[in-house]
Amino acid sequence: MRLLRFFCGFCAVLLPLAALRMPVSAIPEPPAVSAEGCVLIDAQSGQVLFGKNENEKRPMASTTKIMTTLLTLESGGLDDEFVVDSEAIRVEGSSMGLREGDVVTKRALCIGMLLPSGNDAANAAAVAVAGSIPAFLEMMNARAKEIGMARSWFASPSGLDAEGHGASACDMALLAREALQNDIFASICCCQSKEVVFGNPPSARTLYNTNKLLGMDDSVIGVKTGFTDAAGRCLVSAAERDGRRLICVTLCDRNDWADHLALYDYGFAVGQRYDLPLPADLTVPCEGGAMQALPVYAKEQLTVTAWRGIPPEYAETVLLPPFVTAPIEKGTQIGELVYRKGFTEIGRLPLLAGADIPYMQQETDESAWKALFRRVIFRIHDILDVIF
Repeated sequence: MRLLRFFCGFCAVLLPLAALRMPVSAIPEPPAVSAEGCVLIDAQSGQVLFGKNENEKRPMASTTKIMTTLLTLESGGLDDEFVVDSEAIRVEGSSMGLREGDVVTKRALCIGMLLPSGNDAANAAAVAVAGSIPAFLEMMNARAKEIGMARSWFASPSGLDAEGHGASACDMALLAREALQNDIFASICCCQSKEVVFGNPPSARTLYNTNKLLGMDDSVIGVKTGFTDAAGRCLVSAAERDGRRLICVTLCDRNDWADHLALYDYGFAVGQRYDLPLPADLTVPCEGGAMQALPVYAKEQLTVTAWRGIPPEYAETVLLPPFVTAPIEKGTQIGELVYRKGFTEIGRLPLLAGADIPYMQQETDESAWKALFRRVIFRIHDILDVIF
């Protein structure tokens, strides 16, 4: 019996590894990076592919604007015009060129934050969204908590040095993952330049992205640069190759462009495609048809990335109704299969009806009423069992 248990356990480990395409012995070693804090994650599952002091809180400079931009986009009214707050735009550092009396939109401010890294744009957006910078900081920290940024604190909407302001590399990767799910954010941060209209009177002008990585590798799709004396050079980026997306964060890195490119070459090399297994024999009770149980299935498996021969840890949740009612057509969506890694959703698949179940006409109205009465009695019995 012990030998059988050992064999079953051995197979449970071996079979997932056998599904991977690359032998573990062929996997390269990670590159050396100069960053004080660094992480490379799989954007789908959140699995860490490489880390260096990845959970250590550090100042993150203008990569802070990822959060400021996300909150601005989520506030709505992106194309409504308004006059910038004259006090908010009086700020040092990088700028999108706002002046007192300028008419802008939130969309223009988001472009001004993500491309030229305008501190004036960040402050103006904070006041436009929350009414004041302190109120906006409360929103930033509340949103960070929702995302799961456990080692972060926002004390500035722009990223200029402020007491307590900082985040870990892992937290910034989580933030980037969240922000890239916003289609407007993703469409802005991937641009090397973008035309925007603002001013007094408003006029068109072109803003240029400080993220040189976009022109160095076609697979890079964003995200944001940052620099202060206290933080050093900071960079949050994302890249896509062969349908897979990785996110890289470096904090205080004098060689960030080269480090990100090297980490992407490493990450995509060590990431192998892996199909998550499907649960077997899924059914849901069926009423009013010839079958008492309807089989359900997923048409395809969810493909994820396994790192260095190790599939990501995950939990699956089957979401099905307590029962279905005939008639049911084969292929109709009945529920969903959800995969999660911790609090992070990896993906979900529709669960479909595996058979046609026509409505079964009762022989007489009397027999139909009897069948309904029986179902009601059974339901009452179930309810009483739960109560007592």
